[in-house]
Amino acid sequence: MLSELKQLEDIVREVAREEILPRFNKIDYVIKGDGSLLTEADLSTDKRIREALAKHYPDIDFLSEEMEPLQQETLIKNSEKLWCLDPLDGTSNFAAGIPLFASSLALFVNGEVQIGISYDPLRDEMFSAVKGQGATLNGEILKCADSGFTLNKSIAFVDFKRLKPDLVQRLISNAPYKSQRNLGSCVLEWAWMAANRGHLYLHGGMKLWDLAAGTLILSEAGGHACTL
Repeated sequence: MLSELKQLEDIVREVAREEILPRFNKIDYVIKGDGSLLTEADLSTDKRIREALAKHYPDIDFLSEEMEPLQQETLIKNSEKLWCLDPLDGTSNFAAGIPLFASSLALFVNGEVQIGISYDPLRDEMFSAVKGQGATLNGEILKCADSGFTLNKSIAFVDFKRLKPDLVQRLISNAPYKSQRNLGSCVLEWAWMAANRGHLYLHGGMKLWDLAAGTLILSEAGGHACTL
């Protein structure tokens, strides 16, 4: 799968740099039915990556954040092999001019992620992993390391928005960590954890495309994740 990984990295990098970067700080957005934002960059990136994958891997089904929920559910339930794409994670940041967003692509085989890619086009950082073969950042091995910090001295990525109110209040009044951040992009938060740029990550609920690549990258880097 390593040869496939290189091809996939090239596809995601080329499309993200050509479709996302030129539109940063230059386009408007619309609000989707679920309240999230959608920009021209989301749609154009989705279209080009979908077309490239169909050309090189015509036998693999394709799932994207931009599809209708019923279509997504059908693909997840019935596909033996499935691409899972988030063309632009952190769209709210992107639309607001905040430089924290990324594209993410994962390959599911029989319900398990085998390949994961998360690409930050602004920093030209390619996080990737193949199941059982480790994780890398721009070709260099990623390895979760002991920070030396105790929990009460740690930096945590926390998304309060989807946590239960009682848990939010407990974290505010008696935080077990030293300080808290929220990047506004699940894809980047997973990748940054794998790169030792944070010590703890807490999120109240993600979609499949938010976590598919990131969980594999973190796991292959030696990190650990579980549900609440």
